[in-house]
Amino acid sequence: MSDKIKGKNVLVIGGAGTIGSSYIKAILAYEPAKLVVVDTNENGLTELTRDLRSTPNQFVPEEYITYPMSFGDAVFEKMFLSHSPFHIVANFAAHKHVRSEKDQFSIEAMIENNVFKAKAFLDLLLKNKPEHFFCVSTDKAANPVNVMGASKKLMEEVIMAYSSEIQITTARFANVAFSNGSLLAGYIERLLKKQPISCPADIKRFFVSPEESGQICMLACMLGQSGEIFFPKLEEEEQVYFKTITQDFFKASNREIEICNSDQEAREKSLLLSESGPYPVYFFSSDTSGEKLYEEFYTDTDEVNLLQFESLGVIKNARKLAVAEIEMCLKDLQQLMNSGNYDKQTIVENLKKYLPDFEHIETGKSLDQKM
Repeated sequence: MSDKIKGKNVLVIGGAGTIGSSYIKAILAYEPAKLVVVDTNENGLTELTRDLRSTPNQFVPEEYITYPMSFGDAVFEKMFLSHSPFHIVANFAAHKHVRSEKDQFSIEAMIENNVFKAKAFLDLLLKNKPEHFFCVSTDKAANPVNVMGASKKLMEEVIMAYSSEIQITTARFANVAFSNGSLLAGYIERLLKKQPISCPADIKRFFVSPEESGQICMLACMLGQSGEIFFPKLEEEEQVYFKTITQDFFKASNREIEICNSDQEAREKSLLLSESGPYPVYFFSSDTSGEKLYEEFYTDTDEVNLLQFESLGVIKNARKLAVAEIEMCLKDLQQLMNSGNYDKQTIVENLKKYLPDFEHIETGKSLDQKM
């Protein structure tokens, strides 16, 4: 790792989020010469800097700069060219929540961020090639059932089309416990505000810690062969139901749970909360669009190597289309969204033409309708 990172220039996009900032902490241990961090979350960049500057024995390079901007902005290219060359580039900027799938507008914003901006950035990297480029994906790209997963699957296909020209790797993820916007992080917010908890009881997921998420991305970035997809090597029985996680959360807090039969009942009981009394929790069965009840990292057609690394698996045979073929797909999608005559369903049908494994689950309900 030291040979690959020490003294190198590093650019991290989306570095203020949980996985991006964990990647930064992992890579700083090997003392790069320069670190540039880009994120649209200005407050997140401030907290990242305070965190790094306040941590005892934390190495921070002399050249450390944060920029609150989008990697799709015109000013980003000016900044990128000014600071080039970058030897290591990692992109964590993405729409990551299934709940962002609501209508044609939220979906268009998601595809713009996850796919079109990623493609434009790759075209910029073609003229300024780094030694290593990493772009984070998601477990939901394996047999996608929601538009978020489909958009990341399409992003995978875009970056794979460039993998013969640029050293590119990606990683599919388990849930990162207590990451920004996650269910568990939301529990802490609810407790601080004395608000009730609601939880989908029938969904199970794998979990990794924030530190593990940064290490997985760094290892995939630095050790992988171009075109490989990494994932944490976890056994099926290691998946945990959200209900069990919730029960463990309160057990660790030495707090009893009071099970409610509806979100309204939970809200009413939260008004009577005492400091040490049982906490109102509403468990429900998932019924929203795009929700997969379990997690998977690869499909039956993937060629998987589980022996190369102790804790990581690698998908070796990701589809690698020609750039021209990917450009035709994106042009088709862009023309649909520019037509003004489209809705959520027509976007889904368009994505299905290029992603044969995409089986969208539509229930007409959104997570925004939940507590």
